[in-house]
Amino acid sequence: MTAATPKGERRRQALVEAAIGLLVDGGFDAVRHRAVAERAGLPLASTTYYFDSLDELIAAALDHHGRAEMAYGKARLAELDPAECGGEAFTDLVLDLLLGPPGDVEAVVLRYERLVATGRRPFLRPLMRELSGELHALMLAIFTKAGKNVTADQVAELIALVDGAVVNALVEVSPDPRAAAHRMLTVALARTS
Repeated sequence: MTAATPKGERRRQALVEAAIGLLVDGGFDAVRHRAVAERAGLPLASTTYYFDSLDELIAAALDHHGRAEMAYGKARLAELDPAECGGEAFTDLVLDLLLGPPGDVEAVVLRYERLVATGRRPFLRPLMRELSGELHALMLAIFTKAGKNVTADQVAELIALVDGAVVNALVEVSPDPRAAAHRMLTVALARTS
């Protein structure tokens, strides 16, 4: 269902934000009707009034979260000064866009959890394909603006390299996925220059 009034839109948005918070804190298993309603401070019935199913609510939350990540990336692209795109600064920019701000391991876990969860939740596939395509296009635009001569295939390879480094790092006792990705990306970028 849609929220046709400003109050309805606020409530629907509160439910989406509550679902995002639950996804970040506890993954997909944490997103339940009662938990979302309690976190949003709304009656339990509101989750089924504004969303036809829990799957629809989860998809709306992931869409909202993914769009926020894309908006952040587009803002970083707009402010990007090609003169400042050397070495560490550029590597950090790429990692910020792929992993989120430094030190936010939960954001990293959510990014990879939503990718893996798509395998068991087919309703997420169209959204995740769309967001993935937008991420690849954004990354290519950033590389281009930075004066890096890479193809779309090379950008896809770099993203896959970061993805692999992060997933492997998450199994460590004290995971530092950003540091693992930084090491791998630094070596790979040196080869593309």
